[in-house]
Amino acid sequence: MTDIIITGAGKGIGFELAKYFAGLNGYRVIGLSRNIDQLKTFQTKNLISVSVDLAAPDASKTINELIELHSLKPGILINNAGLLINKPFVQLQPEDFDRLFATNVKAAFILTQQLMPHFRPNAHIVNIGSMGGFQGSAKFAGLSLYSASKGALSILSECLAEELKDTGIAVNCLALGAAQTEMLQQAFPGYKAPVTASEMASFIAEFAINGNRYFNGKILPVSLSTP
Repeated sequence: MTDIIITGAGKGIGFELAKYFAGLNGYRVIGLSRNIDQLKTFQTKNLISVSVDLAAPDASKTINELIELHSLKPGILINNAGLLINKPFVQLQPEDFDRLFATNVKAAFILTQQLMPHFRPNAHIVNIGSMGGFQGSAKFAGLSLYSASKGALSILSECLAEELKDTGIAVNCLALGAAQTEMLQQAFPGYKAPVTASEMASFIAEFAINGNRYFNGKILPVSLSTP
């Protein structure tokens, strides 16, 4: 049975990803989120819900305990956890910078690094970026630090793929466009996305399973609209 670890699995696309993989044979899904109330409503024998804040100072200790408790051997890691702060640049505070980069970049760095000795051969790491962090894409007022953090995650993905190219572990980043989630409504109140969270999750899941056969070290836009 292949372990699949999904961060930010408590709602939105992450929750839909957990549901998708839990419905497939041959996978054990570990859903990580600060709030797992919604995950608890969809418990199956191959879905393990873990409440954890990957941006917390003690995250490394929590991850080590998780690895040991469940004897994790991930074949797929989807770093989906994300935070959005929508503020004009002049109103942003240093703590906003710290929170955004801790959740959107540092959490993926810490989790991936600590899982390195445990990945299965030919594992696939999929980092969930944003079109806001994709070079040359449309940019929007109020999302400067969010977009910058997602851009950092994209470049981290490229660099990690280069470092791991001799291990058989592939790393890619999907720069998502608009999908109907709570985060989208926070960024663009009242906007109706052309893609549902479930539809986007289905695409990400299929890519996580098969995409490393064709891509490595790539930042791939997945977008019908931005927004």
